[in-house]
Amino acid sequence: MTTWDAIVIGAGHNGLVNACYLQRAGLNVLVVEKNDWIGGAAVSRELTPNYLYSNCSYVCSLFRPEIMRDLELPRFGLQVVPYEGGAVFTQDGDYLAAYHDHHAHRRDFARFSKKDAESYDRYARDVTRQCRFIQPLLLRTAPDPASFRPRDLGELIYLGRKFGELSAEELALTIRFWTMSISDFLDEYFETDVIKAYLAISGIIGTALGPMSPGTAYVLLHHYMGEVDGSVGAWGFARGGMGAITKALADSFRASGGTIRTEAEVDRVLIRNGRATGVVLADGEELKAKRVVSNADVKRTFLNFVAEDELPDSFVKSVRNFKMRGSSGKVNIALDSMPEFPALPKNSPCLQGDLHFTDTIERMERAYDDWKDGRWSADPMLDIVIPTTLDPTMVPPGKHFMSCFSQYCPPKVEGREWTDADRDAFAETVISQIADYSPGFRDRIVHMEVRTPREIENEVGLTEGNIFQGELTFDQLLFNRPVPGYAQYRSPVHGLYLCGSSTHPGGGVMGAPGRNAAKEILRDLSRPVKDMSPAHDVI
Repeated sequence: MTTWDAIVIGAGHNGLVNACYLQRAGLNVLVVEKNDWIGGAAVSRELTPNYLYSNCSYVCSLFRPEIMRDLELPRFGLQVVPYEGGAVFTQDGDYLAAYHDHHAHRRDFARFSKKDAESYDRYARDVTRQCRFIQPLLLRTAPDPASFRPRDLGELIYLGRKFGELSAEELALTIRFWTMSISDFLDEYFETDVIKAYLAISGIIGTALGPMSPGTAYVLLHHYMGEVDGSVGAWGFARGGMGAITKALADSFRASGGTIRTEAEVDRVLIRNGRATGVVLADGEELKAKRVVSNADVKRTFLNFVAEDELPDSFVKSVRNFKMRGSSGKVNIALDSMPEFPALPKNSPCLQGDLHFTDTIERMERAYDDWKDGRWSADPMLDIVIPTTLDPTMVPPGKHFMSCFSQYCPPKVEGREWTDADRDAFAETVISQIADYSPGFRDRIVHMEVRTPREIENEVGLTEGNIFQGELTFDQLLFNRPVPGYAQYRSPVHGLYLCGSSTHPGGGVMGAPGRNAAKEILRDLSRPVKDMSPAHDVI
């Protein structure tokens, strides 16, 4: 029987990033994936003939350019096409346009408020300052503040120096920013409802918090830290759908000699004398390895794959308390023609970006109120993109694919499990909102896929359908993610590591957790870290 140097559980993007770096460093690596396809939540699937769906994650920005270069992903076909614009439709028939160009953006703000247009420069400057502070931490292992090891002390000194570079005023603003609500933060800059609603969207996507909840300002920052072709904060579409990212990763991994097995669901991690020695698959097959790396979330890994008596009681309690509440759903739609939005000029570049109908923060907060009561939002916040406006490879000529991300959608409906009837009613809520702004929309629908937290958990393995593998609140960041004392990708079981988004720096199609975990594994092996760009200190 082959004994692998490492087995990686899950062929999502972080698992594949981790496997690529380990394989390139000379280890013999096996990736096991429960589905008959790879990609996890970053996947392209043909769910109706000739239409390719990005049916979970749907836009690209956060994926680290250092990883793209290290693993030569463009050589394996990865191409990201940046957004052209976006829009928020208002209930009175107008719209707020969003453009990639900063000055064009400001001009449309000025249609609603010249004061807000002036404030936008100050807002962009202050958010960029926060990005510059936090971005260098993405590709660094968070220090353990209770440790006296030289590495941890060195990282704490590094953090101290970064804080020391801030003036007293900047330090106070930074701490405030990390802990305040996105609503309060935007109130300090803007007066116009639709402008605040547009900017607040990035503060609530994927999190079980409302725009008036403390901590949502940081969630906005998490979405602003990415880049496309060197343009910081830009978003784009992966050509061929989001599965193009994981396909390129898989091709890079295989080109280095790595092995991927699909339809290989893990039942449990093999542990002997406190050390991981492999995995047992659902069909009973045992696979031996010198170490195991789990791309599954922290709850699935330690509450499902590991026997409780192998773990300290305090650790198990902390894992159970890790907040991982699903708050999102998706409706993916194949269209036989481009939908019309009468509020927008014909062929507007706004159609080549994200579209929204929630034009006030109050509407957003009411949508959150429904979630708190265990219901999907009656008036949801939708984040809609039509990637085929820029990437015609996904559909036949003249056809289109629409991705509708919906906030909020609870993991249980009023305390009970989702039913198919609930799923269909949720989809109708989404379609009805779109049809209010796009006449004839229903007639254009060829096929529809509906994904509540139930489908997201059952298919992709994200506990409660939480797309970030754990909420991005201040108490679950840096050395607290996922569990204090175990925030460096290791676990109480020797040779068992985490590399998924439950670890620092968190969720999104970023790749940083997978890369950082690989660096720590190679450090434990006293192996040189090959083909890994250093973390940079500036944007």
